[in-house]
Amino acid sequence: MDQSNILTTALREVTDFLGEPNAYRAVLLLIFSIIVSYWLSRFLAKGIIKVAQKVAVRGESETREDRVVLYRQVETYLSVAVASVRAVVVAIAAYITWRIITPQGSQILGGSGAAAIGASAFFIVIAGQTLGILLRDITMGASMIIEKWFTIGDYIKVEPFINMTGVVERMTLRSTKLRSLSGEVVWIHNQQIQAVHVTPRALRTEAVDIFVHDRVAAEKAIDKIINAMPTGPTMLARPLRVKYAERWGEDLWRITVVGQTAPGREWLIENYFVNALKAIDEGKKKSEKLLVYEPIARFADPVADSQFKRAIRVKKEKN
Repeated sequence: MDQSNILTTALREVTDFLGEPNAYRAVLLLIFSIIVSYWLSRFLAKGIIKVAQKVAVRGESETREDRVVLYRQVETYLSVAVASVRAVVVAIAAYITWRIITPQGSQILGGSGAAAIGASAFFIVIAGQTLGILLRDITMGASMIIEKWFTIGDYIKVEPFINMTGVVERMTLRSTKLRSLSGEVVWIHNQQIQAVHVTPRALRTEAVDIFVHDRVAAEKAIDKIINAMPTGPTMLARPLRVKYAERWGEDLWRITVVGQTAPGREWLIENYFVNALKAIDEGKKKSEKLLVYEPIARFADPVADSQFKRAIRVKKEKN
């Protein structure tokens, strides 16, 4: 029997069920259980949300990185618990109602067991269309939580989608909520997440190498540009600063400027800052120019540097 025939049979059985003397009593009982389970789950969820908010505030006030990560993990688990509690409450209410309207409980309602079976068949057909999707979402969500792919507060990029990035605001076993840099809210089914790029501390560290003859004059010009750069959580999270200056030869200096931006704002350093440096020498003679070579912008994450130092093995050439 194909799916359409099953659905037709189920609908006919439901119609017969509603024709029973006490059928509406079962329907009212079902509606009542849904309302009670909804309000009970909502009450319990509010309690968990309040605890999660306190954990979030506590985590933001921490200065130690390991403590911040710990609080974010707890906040993630509490976020998952909100949806889980709701699902458990609804499942318990559904089970109790199911036991009443099924043939074992038909004496309570005084109805027909065959009609109840028809209602059950209808429920199975409808639920079968959604349970598979939900189970795939839940399985993927549970796997990501167990393996600690990311936590609430992390900045992530989701594959295989183009430009789907943002800060994780909420995560459940079924879905993940992101807040993009533009302020948009994005909801993703967990089964759609194939891979995740996590930006540590939601910061991109970049450096600019500047080659000059006159170190003192160059640092004064650099400081002037740095003071004009916009700062803030979604701009330059940490202002640019001269990290070090080292002599390259008799009359050449390499000055390295380092700063951190929010992901997606790298252009502030790669373009805006570099172009501002180039503008210093516009209209000047070659002998009067401050920059010897064009500035070099590059990523400068210290953890990535240390890991690549371990990974890259250059063999020494034999003489």
